[in-house]
Amino acid sequence: MAYIRKRSNGKWSYTVSLGIDPLTKKQKQKTKSGFFTKKEAISAARKAEAEIESGTFVKETKMTFETFAQDWIKVYAQSAKISSVRARSKEMKHFISVWGPYPLKKINKQLYQKRIVDLSEKYSRNYVSGIHACGRMIFNHAIGLGLLKLNPTENIQLPKHQIKVEEIENQKEEIKFLEKEELARFLRFTASDGLEMDSLIFTTLAYTGLRIGELLALKWSDFDGGKGSLRITKTLYNPSNNIKEYELLSPKTTGSIRTIRIDDRLVKMLKHHEVKQKEIKLEKGSIHVDNQFIFARNDGHPQLRKVVETRLKRILKKAEINKNITPHSFRHTHTSLLIEAGVGVKEIQQRLGHTDINTTMNIYAHMTANMEEKASHQFSELMKDLL
Repeated sequence: MAYIRKRSNGKWSYTVSLGIDPLTKKQKQKTKSGFFTKKEAISAARKAEAEIESGTFVKETKMTFETFAQDWIKVYAQSAKISSVRARSKEMKHFISVWGPYPLKKINKQLYQKRIVDLSEKYSRNYVSGIHACGRMIFNHAIGLGLLKLNPTENIQLPKHQIKVEEIENQKEEIKFLEKEELARFLRFTASDGLEMDSLIFTTLAYTGLRIGELLALKWSDFDGGKGSLRITKTLYNPSNNIKEYELLSPKTTGSIRTIRIDDRLVKMLKHHEVKQKEIKLEKGSIHVDNQFIFARNDGHPQLRKVVETRLKRILKKAEINKNITPHSFRHTHTSLLIEAGVGVKEIQQRLGHTDINTTMNIYAHMTANMEEKASHQFSELMKDLL
């Protein structure tokens, strides 16, 4: 039976029994105050007792949002990749910055929707979607632990980004890649003016379509010279660009685990590099850490992504190629060459390790449109000369 009483401030409260605590063997109670009339307190107490009876009563936590979020990320880290944990940690800071000291139970749907709207005014829809996904995970965890009654993230709408006509007109959608002739010139310069391993690294990227993390994670056990193939099973994660502070993670998706055939030229380059690497090991002796990485520095540690990016800019400048090309651009370059060679979409999907066929189709459509535009331009130039 609920205990109803009037407080010194003139408001009413109720106290209900939650039963015996199985650990302390003591009576547990729930008290709630702030009711303006006795009738309101009695009504609320009856509702609480009915929930206790049916097993649906939740004693909401007094924990602050920041404390709970920090506890959640520790649990999340036990089963997620370190790169995902890093991303979620950044995303949840967008909530902690405004709700940190707030009790978790005080964050309602209205507050959550307002925060999402505020973020949408500053960031892209895609980025806000990631932040919202993080928010859902945090509050779902609280619900799962029985610390909240209602989930404020349910049925929240992401505001649509309204693009102005001027933005659309000035916006130039671009998938960066090298034309066949540009790639040939670039690779000639890697051979003549490149630094150690430049020619092998950029030829491998261009001839395989590997992601840069996949390439740097390759070990000699992944290379089969007899069959002419590479096995992709991992990716290198090194956000700090420290030669020793790296991790080998599972690839981006399950579809990214694959074996791809490589041409004879690349096979010969890899075999030559393997012989040269063994000579370096003998020369360096105990200084060399033998972790069997194909693209290893002279000390045996895997090459840094930052070094690859710096060397790429150097060769682009020497080759006088004025495009904002990144290591990932070679993946698109490889795709464009496959399309030009008449390779089907399904084969491209498998070679690039795309789990979602839509990812391949989007690139395929863009590349095809680019080739059609190029063909149209060449035809126009031809007719100009004729007329």
